[in-house]
Amino acid sequence: MQGNLPPEAQEKLEQLQDLQDTAQQVAVQKNQAETQLSESENALDELDDIDEDATMFQEVGELFIKTDYETAQSDLEDKVDSLEIRVETLKKQEERVREQFEKLQGELQDMLGGGGAGGPSGPTGPGGAGGA
Repeated sequence: MQGNLPPEAQEKLEQLQDLQDTAQQVAVQKNQAETQLSESENALDELDDIDEDATMFQEVGELFIKTDYETAQSDLEDKVDSLEIRVETLKKQEERVREQFEKLQGELQDMLGGGGAGGPSGPTGPGGAGGA
């Protein structure tokens, strides 16, 4: 079907496909960040139930390093703050990509003469001024 499209329409279609790929990548990143945020918030909640004098270890790469309560709490709070910002940023990016996609999709429909079903320039017909 793409072979029958004018070059401008083909270009817009390719841009739509690129935006769709970008949207999927952003959605995956957002889901991962939300999962990490949830896990970090749960760990911070669990930390409230632990005695401050308890021996603790923090995972650093493949190692577990002995740490104290305050350091563990501070590190988790920093991680939660960072992940909250990341999730918000990804939500905004997801919204921008969606808006670009819808705009480009509308441009493509206009270009192909299919202005959409029932849009503002839809079929009102002669003498059909929108009322009976």
